[in-house]
Amino acid sequence: MYQEIKITRSSNSRIDTLDFNHIPFGKVFTDHMFVMDYRDGEWVNPEIVPFGMIPTHPGNLAWHYGQAIFEGMKATLSKAGRPLLFRPELHSVRFNDSARRMCMPEVPEAIFIDALKKLIGLDVAWIPPQEGSALYIRPMMYATDESIGVRQSDTYKFIIMLLPVGPYYDHAVKLKADEFYVRAVQGGVGEAKTAGNYAASLLPAKMARAEGYDQVMWLDAIHHKFVQEVGTMNIFFVIGDDVVTPATDGAILKGITRSSVIQVLSDKGYNVVERPVNIDELLLAYQNGDLKEVFGTGTAAVVSPVCLIGYKDQKIELDTDKFVIAPMIKDLINKVRIQEMEDKFNWLVTVE
Repeated sequence: MYQEIKITRSSNSRIDTLDFNHIPFGKVFTDHMFVMDYRDGEWVNPEIVPFGMIPTHPGNLAWHYGQAIFEGMKATLSKAGRPLLFRPELHSVRFNDSARRMCMPEVPEAIFIDALKKLIGLDVAWIPPQEGSALYIRPMMYATDESIGVRQSDTYKFIIMLLPVGPYYDHAVKLKADEFYVRAVQGGVGEAKTAGNYAASLLPAKMARAEGYDQVMWLDAIHHKFVQEVGTMNIFFVIGDDVVTPATDGAILKGITRSSVIQVLSDKGYNVVERPVNIDELLLAYQNGDLKEVFGTGTAAVVSPVCLIGYKDQKIELDTDKFVIAPMIKDLINKVRIQEMEDKFNWLVTVE
């Protein structure tokens, strides 16, 4: 049975050290964190404690065999100063989807949401009020058995951390369509937000940056032709009168922002198509003048226009100043998140 969350407040807040106008992404943590343990088949000892280090045994199974998952979410402030969560129930669902794929215990949605609300309510002063900024939320779980051997752990730790952040990308993005390295295959762990997926992406991303790109646009592992996603976001293409995005086939992360964008565009009468997208089709559409926009979507990035895609010796170059759909979607989502625009889809959850 779920226990009441014990709260131990920090005696020395660090919020006075934060410059809200210059927040580096992912490097500043709030005063508190939520922690909870899984043992003997149940979740126990839910606590909010001062943010700090967690001692870990060198034989921890997570270090050796990769049982580690996470989520990325955001909280914002309404114009009236109320803290708001964006579709937290979908993040709970996806977190548990990742847990099942990695042979880890699920966290009941009621615990997940309750922990979020209490933690954010405690550290509400850390939510940046600036446009495009937010409180980034990082739920995570990892194995804690202290032994060596390839098997699933019997014990786990669930943690939620909070980080005030500014915009992830402050410029149009340049992508390299990688023709050698791959991110995921059907039957693999592409749909799971598991740590190993991101570790495997680091070398190709480093190589892409060395060539002047911001990120990798992943192609499928079999044909090296079908677009999957970008290292930090899902991707959309405006081709003719259609807004096209790769179908989630088991190798593509089911983005919450992706789902929201599809819902908005469909509501506004756009023809949104989820299907395989061939890189050769994109090159032809670009040559014919039918490729009008490319943009990525994700919790961290929100909506990011793409100005360049490089593939082999060919380049797709786009004038993002002429984009219509991407800026409209970004503006809408950002305004809904601060209740400056009607939340017609009931995406927001208020933190009391």
